[in-house]
Amino acid sequence: MVWLCILAFLTATFCGAMIVRWSRRLRVVYAEDMPQRFHRGNVPRIGGLAILIALLLSWSAGMVSSIFLGDTSTLRMQPWVGWFMVCLLPAVLGGLAEDLTQRLSVRYRLLLTGLTGVLGIWLLGLGVPRLGLPGVDSLLAWAPWIGMAIAVLAIAGLPHAFNIIDGYNGLAGMVAIIVCLALAHVALQVGDRALAAVLLSTAAATAGFLVWNYPRGMLFAGDGGAYIWGVVIAFSSILLVQRHAMVSPWFPMLLLIYPVWETVFSIYRKLARGDSPGMADALHFHQLVYRRIVWGVFHDDESRQMLMRNNRTSPYLWAFTLLTVLPAVLFWRNTPVLIAFCGLFMIGYVCAYLAIVRFKVPGWLQK
Repeated sequence: MVWLCILAFLTATFCGAMIVRWSRRLRVVYAEDMPQRFHRGNVPRIGGLAILIALLLSWSAGMVSSIFLGDTSTLRMQPWVGWFMVCLLPAVLGGLAEDLTQRLSVRYRLLLTGLTGVLGIWLLGLGVPRLGLPGVDSLLAWAPWIGMAIAVLAIAGLPHAFNIIDGYNGLAGMVAIIVCLALAHVALQVGDRALAAVLLSTAAATAGFLVWNYPRGMLFAGDGGAYIWGVVIAFSSILLVQRHAMVSPWFPMLLLIYPVWETVFSIYRKLARGDSPGMADALHFHQLVYRRIVWGVFHDDESRQMLMRNNRTSPYLWAFTLLTVLPAVLFWRNTPVLIAFCGLFMIGYVCAYLAIVRFKVPGWLQK
């Protein structure tokens, strides 16, 4: 499993270097007045391509090793991993198309992620078998199509959730690594080595991308990278709960509550103002942290000043993510406790958001 991670890391690092070196003509940029622009200069946004190549290569190598070595292979990556790769492609290729052209609307990208979800149900047999709630689980057992619909919703939505939090150098990438490691830890606890290998190689490929993304900001993941993280984590979460009854379905929910709740709250916030949920703005939690908390950086070069503030924003959100990941890993079997922590996070998020908006940020948080 270690060699698989090394292969993924080195491949992503090398491909990232090639993209940075040779992608001058592919540096499609946001206009200066776009709300999601928090950098200077033209930076390639196809880092997702480096991650995709690394994953396809490492997963294929793991499958070949498992098939030819048979029982002597510790990876146990069966042909289902190949179907995993096939299902991943519609969403990721759609994201890469948007990164290269900026002409693929949110509606079409949502359809492509939905297609990925449908393929996952068809080729991998995905479905949410239970939610750990009395009555609801009986309904899911009586009508499995409801669990399939929930799976499609999760697979279609999570890539866009990662895309929303992908605003600063290292932010979404490090969140993806933390979540993948947590899922892999529990997968190893229940003896699912193949799923753990998929997750660990994803974390390794993301680390290879981060070599060029944080702190220098020489390469962005783009929609393609965010969709890879979202789909791989959504697939893996569903498979983990589906295969192992001892894993609470609220374990992956608590792991992902930050990007999920950020998306839900963003939709509510925009609808309350009468705006379209698909319209970009600069009022996400990480953007408020950038504007209201990260300050005191002064530099003669404006682009350098923006880069330094950009880099200082991500650690705040990494810590924010760990507040949910740590209890999730500790209580991955205990549904009531996990639900309670989900509720506490949502309340805490809203309180923190309102405090930052009203300029009532605690002094210790600004230091």
